[in-house]
Amino acid sequence: MRLRLRSEKGFGLLELLMAMTILNVGILAIVAAFNSGALALARANRASTATALADTQMELFRGIKYVNIQQVTSEWNSAVADSTWTADSVYQQNMSSPTAPKALVPTVTSCPNTNTNSCDPSFLTNGPDGRSYRIDTYLYYDQPTGGGQIKVITVVVRAGNDLSRSLARETSTFDVTTGS
Repeated sequence: MRLRLRSEKGFGLLELLMAMTILNVGILAIVAAFNSGALALARANRASTATALADTQMELFRGIKYVNIQQVTSEWNSAVADSTWTADSVYQQNMSSPTAPKALVPTVTSCPNTNTNSCDPSFLTNGPDGRSYRIDTYLYYDQPTGGGQIKVITVVVRAGNDLSRSLARETSTFDVTTGS
C-alpha cells in the first residue's frame, strides 16, 4: 500500500490538464477584451460620423441668408406626424406649444435654397461609413432678454435603423444681423 501512495503515474497528465485550463481562461479573457474593444470602436465610429453629419447640416445653415432659414410646409407636416420627431425634447419644450417669446418659424411652399436639405426638418442620408442616418432639424424663434429675435436651430442625428436614441445633437442661434 505504501508503494501505491508514492507512485506518480498519471501526475504529469494532471499537471498538463491544469495548465491547459489556466491557459484557456487567460486566452478567453484576452478574446473578450478584444471583442469589447471592437464594440467600443464601432460605437465611437457611429458617434463621430453622426457628429460630422450634424456639423455638415449646421454649416449648411451658416452658409445661407437668415431670411432663407425656413422649412417647407409639406416636409414640416410629415415631420410633425412622425412620433420620433415630435418626441424629442427640443420639440416638446420649445415647439409643441411655444410660449412667448418663443414662436414657430412660418413654413414656405418651396425651398429658397439650392440645397433642399436646409428646408427639410427630417431626412435620411448615408454617412461616409456607408450606414444610414436620420437628420432631424428643429427650428423656432426665441428672444433672449434684452436682445432681438433669433432663430434657434437644433440638429439631431439618429441611426437610420434605431431611431430611439440620438447619436449627436448640435444647437446654434442665428441673428438677423448675420445676413438678410
